[in-house]
Formats: sequence, C-alpha cells, structure tokens
Amino acid sequence: MIESLFALTPATVTWTPAVGMVMLACNVAAITLGKATIQQPNVGPAMPGDAKFFGGFSAGAVLGTTSLGHVLGFGAIQGLAAQGLL
Repeated sequence: MIESLFALTPATVTWTPAVGMVMLACNVAAITLGKATIQQPNVGPAMPGDAKFFGGFSAGAVLGTTSLGHVLGFGAIQGLAAQGLL
C-alpha cells in the first residue's frame, strides 16, 4: 500500500530562469487584469512607501492580484513542464 502512494507523487520542476520568467509573466498578466477590472483598487490599507510604485493599489489589491498571478503561474509551469517545454 505504501509503495502505491509513492507512485502518485508528481515529479517536481526544477527552478530555472525559464520557470521564473513564466511566473513573472503570469504575475504581470494578473496585475494588468486587476488594473483593468478592480473598481476601487485603492480602498483599504495603503502599501508602504511610494504608492505610485504599486500603481495606486491598496495592500489588498496587490495581494489579490499577485496571488492570482501565482495560481496562474503554477498552472502554466505545471502544464508547460508536462508537455516537456520547461
């Protein structure tokens, strides 16, 4: 039984600059999507420092868009790795 559980563990992708670029691209896409669709991006606690650096987003908007970017990036990396492209 234990041996069959080990067979279910997926192979992990080793980090390379290409993997980092895919994650970066997905985060940029999510931030762009958030910038276009969030109706009140500056409501809530402000980001520390210069607000212009964060595009006028509040802390919640930054966390939300980058969280979505990481979910998209995870899926993209796993999909590209499964196809042998990463």
